[in-house]
Amino acid sequence: MQLRSDSFKDGGAIPARYAFGKPHPETHVQLSDNVNPHLAWAGAPAGTRSFAVICHDVDVPTKPDDVNKEGVTVPADLPRADFYHWVMVDLPPDCASIPEGEYSSGVTAKGKGPGGPGGIRQGLNNYTQWFEGDADMGGDYYGYDGPGPPWNDERVHHYHFTVYALDLERCPVDGPFTGPDVLESIEGHVLDKASMVGTYAIYPDARVSV
Repeated sequence: MQLRSDSFKDGGAIPARYAFGKPHPETHVQLSDNVNPHLAWAGAPAGTRSFAVICHDVDVPTKPDDVNKEGVTVPADLPRADFYHWVMVDLPPDCASIPEGEYSSGVTAKGKGPGGPGGIRQGLNNYTQWFEGDADMGGDYYGYDGPGPPWNDERVHHYHFTVYALDLERCPVDGPFTGPDVLESIEGHVLDKASMVGTYAIYPDARVSV
């Protein structure tokens, strides 16, 4: 399979239009357009009965001590973990693209709902945990919510977009499911997959970690 996007190049920077947060000259960060990017794929194998789409950031700080705090930065060499930004299942086998803005356009305080066009189901992303306990923003965040790395993080973040071709008509997850739930449930049912990576940072001096 092959995956491409008209919104950003594989290995290139993701424009702020597709991010949850973007730089602000005085407050460091502000809400962005939060538009889901265009994706298109080809070469799905025979026997594909549905697709799943997952986007996750592999560069999230494992310790929150210095995140978004004045006078300090999050060290580039701090160990990192995954943060899921988009979880979607049950895309029909004749689907070959996702239009820009079809699943997200703007930040929805307290999160969007789980439903999607044509029976597509959307899972929870990790903004659900990030905003937990926040009176204004706390809630269940389903579907796409774009990059929002710490505004003081020295490391450029990498966002992996992956489309999975499955031999399942319906992904065997129910209720409020997550990215790891989907990955566990489709094990042994992936006929093929395709990925591309985009980068994003808010901190002006962020650098790619090697």
